Amino acid sequence: MVRDHNANLMSRTSKNQWDFGGELFPTEAVRKVLSVSELTGNIKRLLEKQVGQVAVSGEITNLRAQASGHVYFTLKDVGAQLACVLFRNTSVPHRALLADGQKVLLTGDVTVYEARGQYQLIVSSAELQGVGALQAAFERLKEKLAAEGLFKFERKRKLPRYPQRIGLVTSPTGAAIRDVLHVIARRQPGLEIIFVPCRVQGDGAAAEIASAIRLLNAFQSAIGNRQSTIDLILVTRGGGSLEDLWAFNEEAVARAIFESAVPVVSAVGHEIDFTIADFVADLRAATPSAAAELITEGAFASREFVADATVRLRLLARQHLEAAEERFAQVRHRLSLAHPQRRLEGFAQRLDDATVGLGREMKSQLRERQHRVQQAVARLRQLKPAARIALRQAHLASLTSRLRLLSPENVLARGYSITTDAATGKVIRRAGQAKPGQTLRTRVQDGAVESVVRKLQ
Repeated sequence: MVRDHNANLMSRTSKNQWDFGGELFPTEAVRKVLSVSELTGNIKRLLEKQVGQVAVSGEITNLRAQASGHVYFTLKDVGAQLACVLFRNTSVPHRALLADGQKVLLTGDVTVYEARGQYQLIVSSAELQGVGALQAAFERLKEKLAAEGLFKFERKRKLPRYPQRIGLVTSPTGAAIRDVLHVIARRQPGLEIIFVPCRVQGDGAAAEIASAIRLLNAFQSAIGNRQSTIDLILVTRGGGSLEDLWAFNEEAVARAIFESAVPVVSAVGHEIDFTIADFVADLRAATPSAAAELITEGAFASREFVADATVRLRLLARQHLEAAEERFAQVRHRLSLAHPQRRLEGFAQRLDDATVGLGREMKSQLRERQHRVQQAVARLRQLKPAARIALRQAHLASLTSRLRLLSPENVLARGYSITTDAATGKVIRRAGQAKPGQTLRTRVQDGAVESVVRKLQ
């Protein structure tokens, strides 16, 4: 009983708690089940119908340019982000300027990329904002004016080497005018300056700059040939950001410089800054101070030349005199060498040298011959021929005596004899050499006897 009661209670409680007007898991015929693709397609159609084309601004991030030519990126602000795609065939000005960090205003259709289930913006147009917009405007105007020939090198005029009067277009309160005046006062204090003040930054600055350039040209036309004309116009300002320098990138300033009958020098910003005015001007200087130095270079160099002229002239005169003295000495030396008297003196000196040399040679030969005679006498004295002859005679007598002692005749005289074979004359020295019946010849002191050998019994 208790178990059945609890089961009924749980059945009633479960039905009251979980049943929302039907079964907990109704059949397919009762509920609508969508696939992911169907649901995504419904959301896509809903977004395209309810939202459609929009204009949205933000900052580009995660930009990826694919090999197909399509560009994918994310547009973000401080609170959210939106996936964007710019297809290859969509014509967007300054497409190449799109980059991470660039602020843009996009126009396009909101849709869903079904493969990822992600909503995105298909971009149909893009406008750069902030610095990017200024850069784009700069590039557009640069291309336009270049096509019209405003930047051609052939039209640029050469500045006068010694300007006497210039027009100056800049702000009366900026650093540029102080730099320019300081350099001119130091390098060419006599240079006359016609100053036309104007704003060089902000709304209306471009119009004032262009008006100042035209005013100086009007002044040039008014004075004509009655006075010294304006030799050139300097348009300048100090450094700053792209927005600060923008007045010099306006078309009105570029046209005024191009139309100026007076050569124009542009010195805007720092060395790395380039403006449209720089491209149109006849000469671009890196800084205001550099522009003032270029303008005064001729007068400054001439002044330095004049200041050093005395020293240079004195040096040149001394060098000229020294060169002339050297040339005169060389000519005099050559003349002295070519004079007949010098040649005769040379011959006489050579004759003296030859005479001295001949006498010296004769004395030398005489001394040599005397020396040889003395050596011969000395050797002769050393040889002593008489003594040597006597010595040789004594030696010969000794040899003769010895020869007599050894001669056969002397031996025979002492009682000795010599026996030979009568037939052959061969000396018989041993008994064994004699043969029985052999005839021998024996020589004694006063003659010879023959005998026949017979065998002893």
